[in-house]
Amino acid sequence: MICRYVVLTAFALRLAPAADVRVVEEIAAKVNGEIVTRGEITEQRRLVETYFRQEQHLSGTQLQAAIDEQTKDILREKIDQILLVQKAKELDLNVDSEVTRRLLELQVLSKVADAEKFHDYIREQTGMPFEEYKQKMTNEFLVHRVVGQEIGMHVTIPEADLRKYYEEHKSEYVRKEQIYLSQILISTEGKTPEQIATAEKKAKELVGRARKGEKFTELVQANSDDQETARNGGQLPPYSRGMMAKDIEDVVFKEKKGYVTDAFRRPQGFVILKVDERYEAGQATFDEVKEAIQDKISEPQIAARMRPYLTKLRQASFLEVKDGYIDSGAAPGQDTRWHEIAQLKPQTTTKEEVAAQHKKRKHLLFIPIPGTVDTNAKRPDVDTSQLGDRKDQPQSDASSPAPAPAATPIKQ
Repeated sequence: MICRYVVLTAFALRLAPAADVRVVEEIAAKVNGEIVTRGEITEQRRLVETYFRQEQHLSGTQLQAAIDEQTKDILREKIDQILLVQKAKELDLNVDSEVTRRLLELQVLSKVADAEKFHDYIREQTGMPFEEYKQKMTNEFLVHRVVGQEIGMHVTIPEADLRKYYEEHKSEYVRKEQIYLSQILISTEGKTPEQIATAEKKAKELVGRARKGEKFTELVQANSDDQETARNGGQLPPYSRGMMAKDIEDVVFKEKKGYVTDAFRRPQGFVILKVDERYEAGQATFDEVKEAIQDKISEPQIAARMRPYLTKLRQASFLEVKDGYIDSGAAPGQDTRWHEIAQLKPQTTTKEEVAAQHKKRKHLLFIPIPGTVDTNAKRPDVDTSQLGDRKDQPQSDASSPAPAPAATPIKQ
């Protein structure tokens, strides 16, 4: 499939529905209480079509063939992603620092310094609100992490093979001069001259404390007014020459790892920087790129183990797929038939309704999958109040299964 980490450009103007219009979406599949809607599938197909039209310049039968090939597994991939994200949450994985760093990298590349204007930039480029874009990015990082932990850690590549790959691909590991920084921001926005003087005094005191040996990350968390970077110890994305203001660049690129700068005055406040790492331009050493090579060489083995792992997640999950939709990754023998429900409402529903009903916690019910019972597992709350009661549900003595992991599709 098209790389999931690419920022897709919005090619068409999206019109917001009027306030009194309620957009309903048909549920295509249910995955442990979460849903995949027809709207999501249609939107993904639209993005694929736009990509091939605009980026690959395809048309006619070539365009249709490419669309059909790339979209035949959309539902499978949607279910995969939900399962992997659920699994990441079950494992209590946290990727906030990676998401923050990536967003900062995008902000640097966009050359949009103001946070609100950067949010507008993301909306313009992707066609979605910043928070939605951030959540999608978070899910992708969670998927990457859970795949690495559950599958990648079990793949071992001998160091001799890693070194051999490095020697054969040295030209791929030549880097530009680059620096990694952390920051403390003492804001002066909206402050009086007296308050600005106090902020400057505080910044100078923090520089002194950092140079005397206090942990910079702790000073960041306790004092920085930039909440996004403060959660990540103040870490900023890597910078090359020409990406920063010259007065800052002239200082940091001549200093060594661990150096703490004086406070720089900027429109938003006083900025203190610490040099976390600095790389000279030239050939990267084997040790510096060893992890990247490990990831590269492991890809085929991880891909081979991916589908069996996702099949296990499906087997441990409650899945229903509506007639007319196909999960091409369905576990052999698993009953995922859609059960018609006696309803008081139409089959279509808004995602907002699902979320609102879930918060109310009314009529909670989890339907066990025969043969997958874990009597010690914590039972998840799955809201089915808006869906009514299942018709002719056979009686079972089995207790509820363990909550299923979450997943994201990886094309095999």
